[in-house]
Amino acid sequence: MSTSLKEQAACCLRSVPLALSALNACALDQRVRKAERLVRTCLGDPMASPRTVTVVALSVALGLFFVFMGTIKLTPRLSKDAYSEMKRAYKSYVRALPLLKKMGINSILLRKSIGALEVACGIVMTLVPGRPKDVANFFLLLLVLAVLFFHQLVGDPLKRYAHALVFGILLTCRLLIARKPEDRSSEKKSSPPGNAGSDGNAGNTEEQPSLYEKAPQGKMKLS
Repeated sequence: MSTSLKEQAACCLRSVPLALSALNACALDQRVRKAERLVRTCLGDPMASPRTVTVVALSVALGLFFVFMGTIKLTPRLSKDAYSEMKRAYKSYVRALPLLKKMGINSILLRKSIGALEVACGIVMTLVPGRPKDVANFFLLLLVLAVLFFHQLVGDPLKRYAHALVFGILLTCRLLIARKPEDRSSEKKSSPPGNAGSDGNAGNTEEQPSLYEKAPQGKMKLS
């Protein structure tokens, strides 16, 4: 009796590692599935077309750039020199455009408003999937056009706003690519052989009456 109990205990001990490995495998499989769902949510279908990959790459790159630029306009924590340069530049913009003063907009309000919009739209373009990316892209393009107008207004040289010009072109390209309808010609598949066969049979059945009509009809003789 004691021998059988020892054998059962040994079997139980041997089954414990197998059960633990099975549990680890299940947990790992669940983690992999969660990771796949997260990737699909953020980046879309993993078997995406080159157009989709291009749009996602441009969205992430442009979003991070504008988050960085907007943060520089809002706080000196990233770069004190860049923050000071932004303060000086927006003061010159307000001086060059007296209409802003008449509307009650000073340089601080203008700088922080543009910086907050850049950060918000950059976060949307980086993290939020779907149509909101295009809306954020449109607003960022308007902000870039406004900044280019300010640079031209104060007479800045090209090197001062070359980066804004480049990223404005990238925003335009990304918006055009995203709004371009997909080519669905590849989705059209040839009909399966079964359908072709059925069509052929249908054609034969349609042709049969014509053959019977052309066949000569014999005369019946009465005895």
